[in-house]
Amino acid sequence: MTTATVTGPVPRWARWAAHAVPLLVLPSGLWRIALGVGIPIGFTGELGRLYHAPGWITPYVFALTLAAEAVALLTLGLVRPWGEVVPGWVPRLGGRRIPTALPVTVAAIGALALTLIAIPTVALWNGPENMGDPDAPQGLAGWIMTACYAPQLAWPPLLAAVTVAYWRRRRGRR
Repeated sequence: MTTATVTGPVPRWARWAAHAVPLLVLPSGLWRIALGVGIPIGFTGELGRLYHAPGWITPYVFALTLAAEAVALLTLGLVRPWGEVVPGWVPRLGGRRIPTALPVTVAAIGALALTLIAIPTVALWNGPENMGDPDAPQGLAGWIMTACYAPQLAWPPLLAAVTVAYWRRRRGRR
């Protein structure tokens, strides 16, 4: 088994950006969990009945929150040693260098996918199928929901920037 060494230092801004991503995703997750446990968050009428908790919405929002936070935490792999070398506790692969192209490709696809999700979400946020629906949270509840989801808009550009920093740091290293 060949062991690899970790490449040079991570730029301070990249470390900060990678650590910021999971924190930016957290408010929307907390908002969804509140919905899932039945805290009244402003849905009324038909949407209030549809999103009533506990019910089908509870496991859905918990799973969505855990998945989003887990994916956001993977950004840390672009600034931590476990994103360059497979941890030693992994059977048969521990200590081996991770090919630079693998995390760069996955992260670039992730940044693109998040961008493709964010653009229409922002464009249609106040549309009739979203916050413009009279049964959607209005007033203070609507502002709180928006404030919880807005930080996620920084996720795609931060992930893209950290991905470029990872690639630049690791390119040409053997």
